[in-house]
Amino acid sequence: MVFTCLILFFLIFLLWYVPIVGLKNIHPSLPLFFTIVLAVLVFLMFSGGLLLVFTIFIGKDIFLSHKLRGIVAKVLFPFMILMGRLVGVSKEKVRQSFIELNNHLVRSNHHRTRPNKLLILLPHCIQDFDCEIKITGNVKNCKGCGKCEIKDLNELSDQYQVKIAVATGGTLARRIIVDNRPEAIVAVACELDLTSGIQDSYPIPVIGILNERPNGPCINTKVDIQKVRDAILDFLGNDP
Repeated sequence: MVFTCLILFFLIFLLWYVPIVGLKNIHPSLPLFFTIVLAVLVFLMFSGGLLLVFTIFIGKDIFLSHKLRGIVAKVLFPFMILMGRLVGVSKEKVRQSFIELNNHLVRSNHHRTRPNKLLILLPHCIQDFDCEIKITGNVKNCKGCGKCEIKDLNELSDQYQVKIAVATGGTLARRIIVDNRPEAIVAVACELDLTSGIQDSYPIPVIGILNERPNGPCINTKVDIQKVRDAILDFLGNDP
């Protein structure tokens, strides 16, 4: 993130330096006006960066820090992907950093919601591949055989009285969110689906939990149940 900000400041410097000579030929006052505009932009970026760092470091909501998630999701993350590509950092690593940063910001806001307004959103690949029971329409169809972690996740849903759903892709996930209208989401998925889901769901706060893929992507994936429980409690504000 720091490297990304440094590159961004350098680009702004070039944006100021290159046209400044040409602007003099148009009007003597234009270079000053252009400099002031860029100075304000740099100040806002610097202030936002400090606010982001302090929010993560302190772990508490600071003035306007709830707006930082939108800036990170809509502005900083695409730029991080671009910078990562230039310096040879994989998209997966950048996405992992984005998810972790998002989770820090969500937790620092101490957003609290009612159980019936919290949604656990799962990928279909967490269900046992050979299972013949369809749970995408209703996760409660699960018979609780224990071959996959749907049983444990259903038990979490029942214990805390929160909604739970399984999506086969981004389109269905968005429809589930629209239909349920949650105030907060605990999402389990891979790096790609989590980052796109966090971006699409904003301003709804999402705590993203990466799934585990011992059998490769998109088949018989797993998740740390304790991490899901902790995320639920972060939103409900209850003790375990």
